[in-house]
Amino acid sequence: MATTEQSPSRLRAWMLEGLSDMGKAGAQHTPHAEPKPEEGQHWFRVMCLTGVDYFSTLGYQPGIAALAAGLLSPIATIILVIVTLAGALPVYRRVAEESPHGQGSISMLERLLTFWKGKLFVLTLLGFAATDFLITITLSAADASTHLVENPHLHSALHDQQMLITLILVALLGAVFLKGFLEAIGVAVALVGLYLALNVVVVLVGLWHIITEGHVVTDWSSALTTEHGNVFVMIGMALIVFPKLALGLSGFETGVAVMPHVKGDAGDTEEDPQGRIRGTKKLLTAAALIMSCFLICTSFITTLLIPEKEFEDGGQANGRALAFLAHDYLGGAFGTVYDVSTIAILWFAGASAMAGLLNLMPRYLPRYGMAPHWARAVRPMVIVFTLVGFLVTWIFDADVDAQGGAYATGVLVLISSAAIAVTIAARKAGQRNWTIAFAVISAVFLYTTVVNVIERPDGVKIGACFIAGIIVLSLASRLARAFELRVTSVTMDSMAERFVRDIASRKIRFIANEPDARDVAEYRDKIEQIRQDNDVPEQEDFVFVEVTVTDPSEFESGLTVRGEVMHNRYRVLSLESSSVSNALAALLLHVRDTTNCIPHIYFEWTEGNPFANFLRFFLFGQGEVAPVTREVLREAEPDRARRPRVHTG
Repeated sequence: MATTEQSPSRLRAWMLEGLSDMGKAGAQHTPHAEPKPEEGQHWFRVMCLTGVDYFSTLGYQPGIAALAAGLLSPIATIILVIVTLAGALPVYRRVAEESPHGQGSISMLERLLTFWKGKLFVLTLLGFAATDFLITITLSAADASTHLVENPHLHSALHDQQMLITLILVALLGAVFLKGFLEAIGVAVALVGLYLALNVVVVLVGLWHIITEGHVVTDWSSALTTEHGNVFVMIGMALIVFPKLALGLSGFETGVAVMPHVKGDAGDTEEDPQGRIRGTKKLLTAAALIMSCFLICTSFITTLLIPEKEFEDGGQANGRALAFLAHDYLGGAFGTVYDVSTIAILWFAGASAMAGLLNLMPRYLPRYGMAPHWARAVRPMVIVFTLVGFLVTWIFDADVDAQGGAYATGVLVLISSAAIAVTIAARKAGQRNWTIAFAVISAVFLYTTVVNVIERPDGVKIGACFIAGIIVLSLASRLARAFELRVTSVTMDSMAERFVRDIASRKIRFIANEPDARDVAEYRDKIEQIRQDNDVPEQEDFVFVEVTVTDPSEFESGLTVRGEVMHNRYRVLSLESSSVSNALAALLLHVRDTTNCIPHIYFEWTEGNPFANFLRFFLFGQGEVAPVTREVLREAEPDRARRPRVHTG
């Protein structure tokens, strides 16, 4: 019997490990603590951590490009490279300057937008970020299983098992994170180094065959001319199909997210880590240049050397174009080594995406009060994301091509938001030329996003599902936690402490006052009203408490209390908070703990409909203050004898 009772508690403790520390001062809201600026790794090593996501797209990008653009694939890829180097790269170099601790473009836009519109906008971007990262997990697992199933030595044994293998890979990824995953930069360096080296071999052999078989280029150019007429039509058609190749832009958001791991200079500070910023800019530039070279070369050799029918569904090059060339031109042994390398880096790309999800969601949702209490813990969220990964895999039937639209939508929305964020930042900084340049880049990415959404609406549908789910669950969570004490700390200035020490020698009586004119008549009339409504003797002393609501959409914050004497007579404690009731409850509990006396607070009833007043409290931090303050105190202090007293007249 004892074993039966202890087992659930051990499981619960394991599942919620680290939860009790979340939300405390100095606690990290991410699974991995951020190193100090002078610590960390050289930028080229951290680039490999980005590379497992960015470079791994070579496993499926050439095949997707060939399906989307056909013979125009190399030309469309060149346009993609131009957009990468002249658009995405400058944008994210600026993002690195603006958010040097890895917060990314979402954090930049959060600072620019306030109140509920800012929160809802961030939740929308989180929905697309979830689309990006979750589809990275499922698409990478699907492509890894494709490389496994289509290996000539395993094809007969694993035929028609791609769905099962993909689900096993997703489950294995979740199991690793349940045990406890540490980002191993050393493993990423080894994987990326091996994978890129193998791709160099495949590219060189492919180019050698193109050079030695001169008719290949002639046949390709003749087919292009026959199909499209002249160069201008080719470029025009390539511009039209270019948005379908947007998967080649993935990896930039991850590049900024890993910034905290980049080693800074000895003189770096948390406020101004210039060395880290320089290192990250080198990381982003090097990754973009390496990937650009590979994108151009691989699209060229795969288009010219692989028959078009092999790219289609059921073809041997579908989802594995470079692996097809590796087996065809370098033999089964090399091809198998290439497959193993590709499977490993694709699986690790899923791990990078899972780490991104676990770092991103706790950064915002708990702070907004828009996540259940257990969502602060890593393991429950791993289970949630793994189950969603199963669902997405089942919906798309583990098909790489089918998931491309959803993945591209997530990538493009995040890049577009980053471009808009840096445009606004440049404008606020008075940088006219950069503002114009970033505005043009924003227009290009917005056009690409819109075209991608029109042609492949499944991406925005999946994104909309994630957005709707996040917003509904977030608002439900905030509603469920409406009466939770969410003030993280209380700090009183010397005058406020003096007021509390003085009144603690008698009975501590506070009057909750909504500041209006703040003249003598206001305070005098308020005291008289409280005395009459509550039958308090005239000799009793009061201290006024006034709360100014700042941003009611915020959930957790510290509380600073200032004391002042109004009109040489009335003592007033001034507070600023996102919620009047929470601020008052936190002040009362703090006064009780510091004086060992039970404080009393006096209210007047709020006029109006109770439901409307609750909505005012939920959305604007005001409303039915007296009963809500009492409810917050009741939840925060279960011992009735120690609970501050609330009086309403």
